[in-house]
Parts: sequence; C-alpha cells; structure tokens
Amino acid sequence: MNKKKENDIVHKTSVGGQALIEGIMMMGPKGAAVSVRLPDGSIDTEEKQVRHIRDKIKFLGWPIIRGCVNFVESMIFGYKCLMESAEKSGLEDIESSEENASKLDKWLNEHLSKKVMGVITGAASVLGVLLAFALFFWLPTKIADLINNASSGAITNYRALIEGVMRMVIFVAYIAAVSLMKDIRRTFMYHGAEHKTIFCYEKGLELTVENVRKQLRFHPRCGTSFMFVMIIISVIFSSCVSVAFPGLRNNVAVWMIVKLLILPLVMGFGYEFIKYAGKHDNLFVKILSAPGLWMQRLTTKEPDDSMIEVALAAFRTVITDNPADDAI
Repeated sequence: MNKKKENDIVHKTSVGGQALIEGIMMMGPKGAAVSVRLPDGSIDTEEKQVRHIRDKIKFLGWPIIRGCVNFVESMIFGYKCLMESAEKSGLEDIESSEENASKLDKWLNEHLSKKVMGVITGAASVLGVLLAFALFFWLPTKIADLINNASSGAITNYRALIEGVMRMVIFVAYIAAVSLMKDIRRTFMYHGAEHKTIFCYEKGLELTVENVRKQLRFHPRCGTSFMFVMIIISVIFSSCVSVAFPGLRNNVAVWMIVKLLILPLVMGFGYEFIKYAGKHDNLFVKILSAPGLWMQRLTTKEPDDSMIEVALAAFRTVITDNPADDAI
C-alpha cells in the first residue's frame, strides 16, 4: 500500500473565509464565525447566523445565477464583519479615550459618532464603487478607444483582449501598491493564515499551530483566483459579443453599458469554475487557476503564530465532527 504523501489532500472542504482587521471570518456547515485579536491579546470569537436568500427563493440557487447572488451576499456580509473587526481590534483605545473625555465629548460620541460614521462609511462605499468602475471599466475602455482611433481602427478586432490585459495590469498594480501599506500587509498575513488552516484540515492533519505553519498559503478557491477568472471570462464573453455585434464597439458609453450588463453572467461562470476547481485538479483547472495562485503571492503573506491561533479559533467554530459534512 502506498504511503500517504505529505501534500496529499484527504478531503476537499467547502469551508472558506475572509481576512479581517486583526481577525478572520470563517464560514462552514455550522454557519460563520468571526475571531478577532483584541488589544489585550485575547481572542474574541463570535458565531454568526447566516441566512441565504436562495433558501427562500429556490431559483436563485441555480447554477450560474447563484454565482452573482453569492457574490453580492458575500460582499455585504464580509463588509459587516470587516467593520466589526475594526471596532473590536481598537476597542480598548476607544474606551480609554472616552474615559478621559469631557462630558460634552462623551455626549457627542454617544449621539453623533454613529450617525457621522454612517455617513462617512456610506460616502466611502460610493466612492469605492466609482473608483472601481473608473479603474476597471472606464479607463481600459477609454485607453483602448484612444489607441484604436490613433491606429485608424487597427486593433478593432482585438479590443476586448487588449482591455482585458489592461484590466489585469491595473489590478496587479493596485494590489501591489496597497500591499505596501502596513495595515494591509497585516491583513494579507491573516489571509495567509486562513488558507494555511484550510489546507491543514483538508490534509487530515491535527489542527495545531505547528501543522498549520507548514502548509502553503496559496489556495485555488481564493477570492483572488475568482477575480482573475472573472477577468479571463469577461475577455471571452466581450470578444464573443464584439464579434457578434461589431457596431457596439464604436460607442464607448454603449460598450461600457454592455460590459456591465454581461457582468452578472461573468460572475456566474466564474463562481461555477471556482467550485469546479475546488473539486478537481486537472490541466484545465491548473491553467485557469495559475494567474490567481500567482497573484496570491501579493494578497497573502506568511502569518505569525498569533495569527494562526486566530484562524484556528474561527475554523474550529464552523466545522462539524464529521469531515464529510464539510465536503464540497
């Protein structure tokens, strides 16, 4: 009988997660859990009840459709967990500042801070969406249009491909830039702890800091891989639409609207691929997953043991005693 290799996957799990500010969110068959390292050094773990809209409206759980639905749900839930971790990780600093504050300062904090923060958060979210649209939709389309006009239409048939390449370059440059920030780097370290913990479990190893530390930090079901797969699929879809309806490329505004309209379809196919990649390890999966796995060299960093402890605290909360219940 062949001896099990160290890197063999015993079972593939559906458990996934998200790096937070000084913490990690894990989601599994028992729901979700958020673990945060508090300023006093302790780990706060809170279980979260997750309700999916597809449980009420069945057709939203159908293949392709579920990809866009899950993406929106994950964004909303992940954002809430991120804000919660930000509050918890600096809780003592906030409390100590309130203890030294005047009565007027305390009154302002109690009555205005939440409203003001709500307005600021809302404005930041809108600006974030606008920035993402400008960087990943408007800018590549506008640059391709300028190049096409300057070359008298020489790149017309390759516009979708050129826009896709530019979108990838912008995405990589953006991630590389933000990864230089100290706080973002720590978040990326927690991202690495999340991946390594999931790998440890999938290999059937005991969930200890020592075992987790030995694992790779690059996982095929990562959101980074999903983003790259979406860009690749969007190039394919945009090229097909461009060939079928060449007149759409002549108007920049119309072309951007068309790309926005096919975005849910791109998300749907991207999600199905990520699920497929989680179950298979063939050449097709390796080729499409390669850019995302390479990109994880930027979006994940090697965690320290304290971060692995946080990942383990969240992970243990969402898994069952039977690994089969966690399988993809």
